[in-house]
Amino acid sequence: MRLQFVLSEIGVGLRRNLTMTFAVIISVALSLALTGGALLANKQVNAMKGYWYDKVQVTIYMCNKADASTTPSCDKGAVTDDQKKSILADLKKLPVVERVYYESAEQAYKRYQEQFKGNPLASTVTPDQMQENYRVKLKDPTKFEIVASAFAGRPGIQTVEDQRKVLQNLFDLLNGMTRVAYVVLAFMLTVAMLLIVNTVRVSAFSRRRETGIMRLVGASSFYIQMPFIAEAAFAGLVGAALACAMLLGGRYFLIDKGLRLQEKIPLVSFIGWDAVVTVLPLVLLIGVLMPALAAFIALRRYLKV
Repeated sequence: MRLQFVLSEIGVGLRRNLTMTFAVIISVALSLALTGGALLANKQVNAMKGYWYDKVQVTIYMCNKADASTTPSCDKGAVTDDQKKSILADLKKLPVVERVYYESAEQAYKRYQEQFKGNPLASTVTPDQMQENYRVKLKDPTKFEIVASAFAGRPGIQTVEDQRKVLQNLFDLLNGMTRVAYVVLAFMLTVAMLLIVNTVRVSAFSRRRETGIMRLVGASSFYIQMPFIAEAAFAGLVGAALACAMLLGGRYFLIDKGLRLQEKIPLVSFIGWDAVVTVLPLVLLIGVLMPALAAFIALRRYLKV
């Protein structure tokens, strides 16, 4: 097959159906940008899980004077020094415990004020309302029940809290949003496929005389179909390139510059450029193969004479 013939036919097809080709490019670009965004969102959630689950701790909150009248487990009053020493000693005996951090009521109050700075409710909290606590880092975060069963309801302890439960609600929300994004991208890819099929059929119809002559003189189906497939693949490649540009621009303006999310939300471990770059080849591959496959399916029936 002459390369010059294929290139010339691609040019003819693009010129004759410029508006629909432009629509295909935009549709493919948006679909693949959403595809890449959904993949990156999934990577982001997994990165956050890995970051926070590694740092997650079990927190043992101890009774203070204010809890004596409000919490049944603290009806005997605030935790004593002997109780704190006993709790710490028993914690260190557990084989699942890696390290124990002590936080005084004053330290808990300071951390609370930093976390909720600017919130009007923060000014209503006083240091004596905060609980002393032991923050327990486990060798295996899934072994929370061992600590809970050993210390829940013990004198001087208000509650034993697994911080994973607090984070899990956030991760469930993020995973739900990611699943919604996958449903939307499936719809967008379907629309793009239908648009490509329609564009290829219109292009084939506008050149039906040429293809009919080629068939009569003995040209193979592959030889006749190749310009149309290459035309669709080229439009898809351009759309995929635009999608890659949108993904790179989104990472740059959302995290590094523009909104500067990395600076505004330092507690979140955002994905790096390496994660974005690893998605781009897949976006380009889908951008070429999807239109080519759609064109091949459309032409198998349409070009039969």
